[in-house]
Amino acid sequence: MSALLSDIAREKGIRYFLICFTDLFGVQRAKLVPAQAIDTMANGAGFAGFAAWLDLTPADPDVLAIPDPNSLFQLPWQPEVAWMPADLYTMDGQPVAQTPRLVLKRVLQQAQDLGYSVRTGVECEYFLLSPDGEQISDGRDRASKPCYDQQSLMRRFDVISQICNAMLELGWGPYQNDHEDANGQFEMNWMYADALVTADRHAFFKYMVKAIAEKHGYRATFMPKPFAHLTGNGCHTHISVWDSAGTANLFHDPQGELGLSTLAYQFIGGVLHSAEALCAFTNPTVNSYKRLHAPVTASGATWSPNTVSYAGNNRTHAIRIPDPGRFELRLADGAANPYLLPAALIAVGLDGMTQKRDPGRRYDNNNYTHPLPLGTVKLLPTNLLDALRCLSGNTVLSQALGQEFVASYLKLKHQEWHDYSTFISSWELENTLDC
Repeated sequence: MSALLSDIAREKGIRYFLICFTDLFGVQRAKLVPAQAIDTMANGAGFAGFAAWLDLTPADPDVLAIPDPNSLFQLPWQPEVAWMPADLYTMDGQPVAQTPRLVLKRVLQQAQDLGYSVRTGVECEYFLLSPDGEQISDGRDRASKPCYDQQSLMRRFDVISQICNAMLELGWGPYQNDHEDANGQFEMNWMYADALVTADRHAFFKYMVKAIAEKHGYRATFMPKPFAHLTGNGCHTHISVWDSAGTANLFHDPQGELGLSTLAYQFIGGVLHSAEALCAFTNPTVNSYKRLHAPVTASGATWSPNTVSYAGNNRTHAIRIPDPGRFELRLADGAANPYLLPAALIAVGLDGMTQKRDPGRRYDNNNYTHPLPLGTVKLLPTNLLDALRCLSGNTVLSQALGQEFVASYLKLKHQEWHDYSTFISSWELENTLDC
């Protein structure tokens, strides 16, 4: 590995390598290694695990981040630097169970053992804010329905085009950029790929957007709901299951309802079966549930689901079937961990296929204007604590993702909820100070 990286450094003019791992909270941790020293990283870069969200202690030995040279991204806006995702191992060579990228690899291996490969695509929405994060960066972006607004899009052309040019240079196949449904919000789409490839690109995309935004004097955020009156940041995920060779889309059936196979509907059945627990990963923060259960926004719709239901080409349910051969999960938000999101989604889908779970009836009502009668379908959790409790009682995810990993995730997320619960908000002071 090290000799190969040295060769790449000389060939491409790379002077530094960012060896990066993503922790349980989705925070990217890295060490900057000069190219002259990359050969010393053959066995990984050392990190104190307690310093990241990994459920380790100061008494634990260092963890080693072993980079994946097959996923090396040379920074298009700073080509002397290359970014590589890494997997965490103990000093004696054992995989660290709390490593999100290894959790995804574990689930993909389970799929491979069943004769499947999985492809995903993500739609990452984000806001461009003022440097202090207090307001959107464009004071003229005030329309009540700003989605696809040409003028607002082009006022941020310098940022959007630099990000898109970077994706073109990296070979991701970006195909469209747009102003999204909230003022100051944007989305950029690129081609779907193998689930691990997409996850690495998703992680790098979040870093790239923030870095390029900073270069232009802005602050980018993927926070699920930064403004109460505006649409939140979703991370809609498209998924299809293929044979192990990746040559046949097993979700596609020209004779099937809406072009989906029985296997695809069983996958959907698995997602719906474990949807409440899945929320602990697709919607992993306190703020996430202010997007899921938001009142009508300034644009007229939140574009986020609140029921465990699926539909055809209808954006008001948790799952949408827009085309034959795939479906879109509209549940996830911008805070979702790039590795744990697909890992959890694939895990519950594999359960649906192996257990032949029936997704039940498809609903094509407008769930915003004509919601389903109470009790027709399950409701999504209304807060993070409820989602964590659902995860605690879900055996599908604990078995597929690993019991040690799930225990650590639950422990840290319960601590996060406790920290939030002890915080006194301005709303509380405003409404109960004189009670």
